[in-house]
Amino acid sequence: MKSWFPVPEDTDFTIWNFPFGIYTDNHVRHRACSAIGDYIIDLFELESADVFDLNRNVFEKQFLNDFISLGKKKTNLVRNKLIELFTSENSILKKDEALLKRVLKKQSEVKMLLPVQIGDYTDFYSSIYHATNVGSMFRDPNNALLPNWKHLPVGYHGRSSSIFVSGHSFYRPKGQTKSPDKTMPEFGPCKLLDFELETAFIIGKETKQGDSIRPDEAHEYIFGMVLFNDWSARDIQTWEYQPLGPFLAKNFASTISPWIVTMEALEPFRTKGFDFNPPLLPYLQYKGDKHLDIELQVFLKTPDDTETLLCTSNQKYLYYTMEQQLAHHTVNGCPVRVGDLMASGTISGPEKHQFGSMLELTWKGTQPIQLNNGEQRKFINDHDTIIFRGKAKKGEITLGFGECISTVLPAKT
Repeated sequence: MKSWFPVPEDTDFTIWNFPFGIYTDNHVRHRACSAIGDYIIDLFELESADVFDLNRNVFEKQFLNDFISLGKKKTNLVRNKLIELFTSENSILKKDEALLKRVLKKQSEVKMLLPVQIGDYTDFYSSIYHATNVGSMFRDPNNALLPNWKHLPVGYHGRSSSIFVSGHSFYRPKGQTKSPDKTMPEFGPCKLLDFELETAFIIGKETKQGDSIRPDEAHEYIFGMVLFNDWSARDIQTWEYQPLGPFLAKNFASTISPWIVTMEALEPFRTKGFDFNPPLLPYLQYKGDKHLDIELQVFLKTPDDTETLLCTSNQKYLYYTMEQQLAHHTVNGCPVRVGDLMASGTISGPEKHQFGSMLELTWKGTQPIQLNNGEQRKFINDHDTIIFRGKAKKGEITLGFGECISTVLPAKT
């Protein structure tokens, strides 16, 4: 495909992408949009010209939930129409300059909002390299994985109220911590603040209580993907997590990228995953290639605007796929709803530069990272900014996710 519209070569928002989000500016409170190159595409303005044959009010909602609820037949129609509009020489947008000016706005001149109303949020623990690293640090390296790990996607229910859209700042969390050399815990700001490199998928179709979703039908229920930073307070987590798992160490802030990249756009990047040994139970088995080849990067930006690449990982390093995570999540009859978010867990690769957290990159703080401005980091400091970027490439087909950015502020007193 080629576009008549000028699209920068290095853009995330190519003619193979057309993700969905919600924007606002000085004239618009909130509207659904897509993206091409350096511009957002106002879907409400497009539908005002009867492009999609849908009720245009669905594009003027605060969140994409109602649009997603229309079903994939209609949401795919919108994306396919966008591809046509920006590739066809007979496009109404190419012929009608006034309409094009109403529809397009520079991304630098709008603000992106939280794309969906997230009712429930689940975080998984599905990278075998990450789980092995953590198990080696805190338990026996020869038995790093717990007995259940290779049999099911481990997960926990998180807190949706503290998921914020890219570009936000948050206060360093406070809580109880306990040093090994002390008999009593103490209260104060987290000292070991960490990012976790993750992706997440958005539920696009609801189920009823008692329903289960098989891996081979999960694509019907997954609308698309985002980048996701599951911020973690490691010192608080170490003291609190037994016996019920993460709590205050995880629920203070998570960051989501504003653009939802559809599963249809990501289909060309399917790739082979792991050979499951021991074999999984039948409800988790699938046929074909279900993993995704998406390159992921994490940068740390200091207050002086110096950026340092911390790690480069890949979605394909997950042991369990999104389809398996959803199958396990619903096998007990748990209902899911449109807008629910399910995160991958930290995505680490086999090499050190592919580790998806400071905990691993610095090996519990014993191997500090040298930044490009000469500073060192064991964990994340106040006023540091963490940036996630993700890109998929296969031949001439390329697309990206935009950025997932958040900044740490000092603990609130």
